[in-house]
Amino acid sequence: MASRLWGSRAASYLRISIKPSFNFYRPFSSVLKDLKYADTHEWVKVDGSSATVGITDHAQDHLGDVVYVELPEVGATVTKGDSFGAVESVKATSDVNSPVSGKVVEVNGELSSSPGLVNASPYEEGWIIKVEMSDPGEVSSLMGADQYTQFCEEEDNKH
Repeated sequence: MASRLWGSRAASYLRISIKPSFNFYRPFSSVLKDLKYADTHEWVKVDGSSATVGITDHAQDHLGDVVYVELPEVGATVTKGDSFGAVESVKATSDVNSPVSGKVVEVNGELSSSPGLVNASPYEEGWIIKVEMSDPGEVSSLMGADQYTQFCEEEDNKH
């Protein structure tokens, strides 16, 4: 604590702003219970034969500030496990894979002008596509929240 206090005093003396790291206060990214997760860090929310897809909080946290989201066309066909777009951050560009197969019925156009929604609200406002699933049974092969949390912890421990 003393070194942190000293750092704050030094920063104020040198007129440097210190931005607190919110990751320090939350030990792990949020994982929502009612979603399913792919091992490539996409989430899917199923409503009948419709599925909303985005990248997880864990993924956006590792990517850093998202600056661009490549969206597919409405009407495009997506295949489970295959890339349908990309997310570009200040650190890297990462493919976004579809956790389900089907036809894209809607894309989140807000992401074109506000790609940071993927960081700020990965499970609500930062969704990427909506798919009319061709095989709703594919969802059963995805991970639940507890399984995905364990998967992320094991993956992070490898690095």
